[in-house]
Amino acid sequence: MSNDESRRQTGIARLASDLRAAKIELLSAQCATDRLRLQYSVEDIVSFGERQALRGAIASAGALCRFFSSIEDQLKQAEQRE
Repeated sequence: MSNDESRRQTGIARLASDLRAAKIELLSAQCATDRLRLQYSVEDIVSFGERQALRGAIASAGALCRFFSSIEDQLKQAEQRE
């Protein structure tokens, strides 16, 4: 195996590991969101939640949505080619 191929395989393994870790972290964030959703009304969150924390959470959720939507689009295209 060439040096480049070895680095490529290492990179692929790291990507797979990072993806598994991200999946766990995203599941944790989803659980935290579900706890909020089940315990508090949207009106209470808006009325009593810290604005800066809410805006930060909304921005993070938006960034995640855009990122994974782009991956989903490319995944669909790849599956159509197969």
